[in-house]
Amino acid sequence: MPDVKSRREMYSEATRAALLDAATVLFADRGYAGTSLEDVASAARVTRGAVYHHFAGKQALFEAVLEEQELRADAEVVAAADGAADPWDAAELATEAFLSKCCEHAYGRLVWLEGPAALGWPRWRELEEKHAYGLVAGFVRALMDAGYLPRTAVDTTVRFAFWMLGGAGLALAEAGPADRPRVRAEWAGLIRRVMGGLRIR
Repeated sequence: MPDVKSRREMYSEATRAALLDAATVLFADRGYAGTSLEDVASAARVTRGAVYHHFAGKQALFEAVLEEQELRADAEVVAAADGAADPWDAAELATEAFLSKCCEHAYGRLVWLEGPAALGWPRWRELEEKHAYGLVAGFVRALMDAGYLPRTAVDTTVRFAFWMLGGAGLALAEAGPADRPRVRAEWAGLIRRVMGGLRIR
């Protein structure tokens, strides 16, 4: 019996992964409104009932897709910064990794364009603060601990950095593929100047 259960669990996990993969592609290409659960089930080669076995509905499926995108982004940003011993260098590497992530079609559209419409502003903001906000807070506090930034208005400084990066993410998601390198470079330069202006040593 344990072997049978294990096979069922493996099949269930594989089905869920297939649904998330299919939904990611469809939501990114067609948008939330233009994608139905039937579309996702067909692309994943499962029944609509299988979709409902794993997700309560389309919004729940989209939220799971968004969560997966954010977890991957978190991991990539942290990995990019891990090689730096100096907190300022780590923050710059993390920013570059974040901007590169926002240039990816799926991440940019799902997180910055489809997310607020699909989930509603309060829930989307809650998810963003769960992921990106915590990372930004960690980097800002590390810069304060190292003496690069003044330890004043800590929460406001974190929120300022968070929404500045969010502005970059939205701008990159809205930019066409041909314009994205230019927009990325402009935002990277602006962020460096702003943070450099806040730097006290």
